[in-house]
Amino acid sequence: MGSHVDLSTIQWRKASRSSASGSDCVELAGVFAAVAVRDSKDPDGPMLLIGRAAWRDLAERTRRGELDLS
Repeated sequence: MGSHVDLSTIQWRKASRSSASGSDCVELAGVFAAVAVRDSKDPDGPMLLIGRAAWRDLAERTRRGELDLS
């Protein structure tokens, strides 16, 4: 059985590491036990829901430079 989460009313915010020009923006929103992620240039396009623990792990590994993001 699947579940449906209505994301139409959530508050999105621009990620702090997005580009200053605004052309490379990732937007985030807290949704229950997850973090929603989308491309600001395509707000009606696909989005990811990532568990909060996995999001914290990803953010921490990125800060420590463990991931090759180039």
